[in-house]
Order: sequence, then structure tokens, then C-alpha cells
Amino acid sequence: MNLEEMKQQFDDIKAQVLVQLEQAQSLKDVEKIRVEQLGKKGPITGVLRNMKNLDPAERPKVGALANELRGLLEEKIAEAKTILEAKALEETLMKETIDVTLPGKPIPVGTSHVLAHVSDQVEDFFVGLGYQVVEGPEVESDHYNFEMMNLPKDHPARDMQDTFYITNEHLLRTQTSPVQARTMEKHDFSKAPLKMISPGRVFRRDSDDATHSHQFYQIEGLVIDKHITMADLKGTLAAFAKELFGPEREVRLRPSYFPFTEPSLEVDISCFKCGGKGCSICKGTGWIEILGSGMVHPNVLEAAGVDSSVYGGFAFGLGQDRIAMLKYGIEDIRSLYTNDVRFLNQFAGKE
Repeated sequence: MNLEEMKQQFDDIKAQVLVQLEQAQSLKDVEKIRVEQLGKKGPITGVLRNMKNLDPAERPKVGALANELRGLLEEKIAEAKTILEAKALEETLMKETIDVTLPGKPIPVGTSHVLAHVSDQVEDFFVGLGYQVVEGPEVESDHYNFEMMNLPKDHPARDMQDTFYITNEHLLRTQTSPVQARTMEKHDFSKAPLKMISPGRVFRRDSDDATHSHQFYQIEGLVIDKHITMADLKGTLAAFAKELFGPEREVRLRPSYFPFTEPSLEVDISCFKCGGKGCSICKGTGWIEILGSGMVHPNVLEAAGVDSSVYGGFAFGLGQDRIAMLKYGIEDIRSLYTNDVRFLNQFAGKE
């Protein structure tokens, strides 16, 4: 094979590749042409194997022709790739075009849990009266949970609260009162009175049934200042009851016992279902118990470093679970914790 024959072969390869590139329909076709024509086993390499039969003076010319052809083919292949990539992008965009005039798919919107809804209502009311919302740890010391609440270690009233103990000195709090104790210790009463609520989860060893749970939610309130009286307590709770259950509600106070208040009171409201005539919700009495309260015991004040001869106050505590069950007619407290969406959806839109 002489030089002219080798030139002709290079021209034939060029013509063949250009035709193949014109006929290529995809990037995969172009890549196949590149590998077949420019690879180690391609026709250009095959022609170059015959250089051994040429005159040594002609060999550099064949090498230059081969490099020129290779460069040209690489350029044409790159051009073909660019064209096909642009075409593929255009086709993809056409397929993925969004018709903005079509109606959108509705997206389900969640709602507050009924307990969160009740908590928000209670907090909004008391914040409106100038109370601060204070939270604290769920794992508490015996000192703050019991002793500062006028419940020394040998106090018989401790039997009223079956407790989850972690160690001899630490436990899962049975009430949110420890938050109040911690706040009283730090509060500067010379600057301002203390008005607070402490919402949170509490724990007691109890058998779960329709009306009891080993964990539940509680909000306790506390007001400490000079010249606080029982009238302040009743006025506050009456306004709260009307806000939560309706403007027609009446409040009744009954004597009770709590170790951290003296005197202690149970608070009833007139039945919002029957208006006081008697029904299944109020058990025929016309009244529904909603919370416990009382005037803060002097021992509790002194334990927190507050002079009980100068300052006094009232406290109250309510359970969001009980409020939710009464307000929305929920018969089983366990429904609040099983996360059944069918149950929870009943309260959508009540925020």
C-alpha cells in the first residue's frame, strides 16, 4: 500500500463517519461511533499499521494525515453531541411543561392536637391577664416536688400521689408545682409581684382506664403579692370559666384539702350542657368540678424564702385532659394519646 492509497482510505473513513453522524438519533449512537472509529481497534489505527510498507520519508506525512483526520472527527463528534443534547433538553422541557391554569392538588393541612388547643386557650387567657408562662424539667428532685410543697418525707399526704421514683431523691414529677417553687426562689418580690402559670406533662403510677392515665397534662397557676385575698382567687377563676366554657357559667367554691394551700378549695362551674338543671355530664347535680385551688400555705412561702407575714397568694391547678373531655364530650381519656387520626380530625378547625 502506497501513500496515495492510504490517503484514499482516510478520505473514505471521513466520508463514512460524517454519514453515520448525520444518521445518529441519540447520544448513545454518537458515543458508539466515537468508540468504533477513534478507538484502538478503529479503522484509522488499521490504516496506520501499513506504514511499515512505506518509504521512511513518507511515514511522517501519513502520521500528519492521521492526526488531522482524528482531530476533524473529534470535532464533528463533539458538534453532533451538542446538537443532540440540545434536542434532548428541548424534548424533556416539552414533556415536563406545567400548565399553570390547571387547578392544584389539595394538600392536607394538619391541625393542633385537642390537648394543645386547650393549652393554648388557657395560656392565652392568663397571658392576657399579665401572667408569665414558665416551664421546668420533667425529672425532678424530691426536694422541689414534695418538700417545698409542704410535704416532708413522712407526710401522710404523699400517699395521695403514687410516684415514679428514679432514685431515692429523683423522680418523674407528679405535678408542675416544682416549677413554681423554683420560680419563687429566684423572683425578686421587691420589684414586682409574681403571676405565673406552669404547663407541662406529669406522671403518676396509676392504672390506665377511661378516666385515668399514668401520664397527663397539667397547668398550675400562682399569684404572690401583698394583700391577696380569696376574692382575687374567685374573681380570676370565674373569669377563666366564662372564657373557656361560655359567659353564662357560674363558679362555686367547696372546701377541700391540699397540703400546699390553706384554705383549700375545689372549684365547680355550672353545667354548660344542661345549664344547671341536671344531666349525665354533671351527674344530675347541675355542677361540674374543673380544678383545685386555695390560698398558698405559709410553709410553702417560707420554704422558698418568701416572708409569709408580708406576702400571700393563691394557687390553682387544672388538667388539660379533663377540660378537653368535659368541653368536647370525650368519654375515654385514652383517646387523647392513641393518635387515632379519625378521632383527632373531629377537632380540626376548632382553633
